[in-house]
Formats: sequence, C-alpha cells, structure tokens
Amino acid sequence: QVQLVESGGGLVQAGDSLNLTCKVSRVTFAINTMAWFRQTPEKEREFVAQEDYISRTTFYANSVKGRFTVSRVLNKGALYLQMNSLKPEDTAVYYCAASRKVYRTPTTAPTDYAHWGQGTQVTVSS
Repeated sequence: QVQLVESGGGLVQAGDSLNLTCKVSRVTFAINTMAWFRQTPEKEREFVAQEDYISRTTFYANSVKGRFTVSRVLNKGALYLQMNSLKPEDTAVYYCAASRKVYRTPTTAPTDYAHWGQGTQVTVSS
C-alpha cells in the first residue's frame, strides 16, 4: 500500500502559478511510475503529467505542455506539479497517482494506476 496526500491547490487568477505537492508515505512496494490527473464534474478524469521513477522520463498532456512541470525530490518523498500560466480551463480537482508498473510510454488511462490521493481543488478565474 501507499498513502498519497495532495496539497497546494487554491483559487488564482489566469496567468498565475501554483505548485501542487503529493506527499508519499507508508510505501510497502516499489513505486515505478507516478502521475498527475485532473477531473471536473463535466469530464472524465484526464491525464496531466507522468514521471518514470527510474529513468526520470516525463510525459505531459498536450494541453499543459510547456506550462506544467512534474518533478520529484527523493529525500522528501514527494511529487510536485509546478503549474505556470494558468488558464480557466485548468480548473479541476487534481489527483496524484502511483503504480508499481514500469511504463516507458505515456500512460494516460486512470485504470493503469492502482493508488490515488484524495485530490486538491484548483480554481482559475478569468
């Protein structure tokens, strides 16, 4: 098992930045892939960004490429999502996810991740 706790969400204006944190704890298996997803009431959960734990390779959804950066600090047990130039369409609940599987390509289906946090709300006003 693993516990994932997101934080850092909030209400910001278009063009602002936010840095989300996913605190990773109570890990009982080797995590090999972590990702960020987001969801609104009108849409299914969608892929945002992914990092391979071993190779540190990252993948991004086209909608956030160039604006968002996923990163990890080993000794802090945390995954981050730096979000710049935020747009109203970025408004959603953001979730981090973890998998013990190794994925060498963008892995965008929520069903590929077995472990999830509770989410943090990001609201971007125009």
